[in-house]
Amino acid sequence: QVLLVESGGGLVQAGGSLRLSCATSGRIFGRHAMGWYRQGPGKERELVAARSRMNARTYYSDSVKGRFTISRDNVKNTLYLQMSGLKPEDTAMYYCASSQEFLGDNLTAILSNPDIWGQGTQVTVSS
Repeated sequence: QVLLVESGGGLVQAGGSLRLSCATSGRIFGRHAMGWYRQGPGKERELVAARSRMNARTYYSDSVKGRFTISRDNVKNTLYLQMSGLKPEDTAMYYCASSQEFLGDNLTAILSNPDIWGQGTQVTVSS
């Protein structure tokens, strides 16, 4: 059973934009913090953005800060990652991930070992 369904990946030129989506159930969306990981060729998987379910707390890795924006649509139970100013080094498989979040949890700590992973969507940035 696929609990997190990503979409929106593709091929884009450097400097371009893409928006990734991650759809899930209301049960998960209402209880979980969610984030986006990526794994590029020959690289380790890294958390690039995360968003709390409780408030506006967000996390961005230094590599994407100022270029990517993570957001949640509480009506559609969908997580988004708006990516702008894309660079060839952003080329990677992007994974949606989530972990149950309780009051006081550290956002990056609970997503360091996610409860649920999506299947991934490929983003390729050409130079």
